[in-house]
Amino acid sequence: MSLPSFDGVLWFTACLILLLFAQRKLHWEIQAFFLLLTRSPGAALGIFSFLFFPGVVLHEASHFLMARLLMVRTGRFSLVPKVLPNGKLRLGYVETHRSDPLRDSLIGTAPLIAGGAVVAYLAISRLGLESIAQSAFAGDWDAFRAGLEHLPRIPDFWVWFYLAFAISSTMLPSASDRQSWLPLGLMVVVLFGLAVLAGAGPWMAERLAPRLNGFLRAVGALFGFSLVLHLILLLPFWMARMGLGRLTGLQVTNE
Repeated sequence: MSLPSFDGVLWFTACLILLLFAQRKLHWEIQAFFLLLTRSPGAALGIFSFLFFPGVVLHEASHFLMARLLMVRTGRFSLVPKVLPNGKLRLGYVETHRSDPLRDSLIGTAPLIAGGAVVAYLAISRLGLESIAQSAFAGDWDAFRAGLEHLPRIPDFWVWFYLAFAISSTMLPSASDRQSWLPLGLMVVVLFGLAVLAGAGPWMAERLAPRLNGFLRAVGALFGFSLVLHLILLLPFWMARMGLGRLTGLQVTNE
């Protein structure tokens, strides 16, 4: 019996790590640029929050709807940004009551499920990126370049691009969303170990591993697309922040 392929795990992990790095860097560059432009922390915070408002609405609404679907009580709901005592920016929140690890994990993962579905829809149905990606994988670089050149001519291209960016940049679960993942993960590991001890290892390697690998490849592709969106915007905001800093003689430190 041949060993199952786990290339999906590597692709998923690499794209997620790079996306987290690019997202953090881009968010800082955007905030620093508007802070230099307005010279007002409050105004910079307001503009930054406004840019990501569609993604924040989807993020918090998915928490709320998943909790209601799983019959978990909800509390206060806010879309007003706030700087927390630890210095981190909170763009919104939904209060949910504690239940069990499975339901808590699903509620915490809801923004990734909803956001990922919307971003995938925008990428495939509105931006037509599936054919461009297929051209790249097939090595048809003429078709790839033609597809890229056609992108800006798509009706409402910048609207779809903006929505895909705003949603992909806010779809990852926050630290509070991930609190219940550890106990659920330990339960899954224990159940997996018991299944292997019971002799189900070969069956899982043959039936489950390929499906899991394919799922991770698909999610990794979503993260890869989100990464590209962030990288496209990272250079212009970095250049704008550097140029504005030289014009004003001011700089923002990342502390």
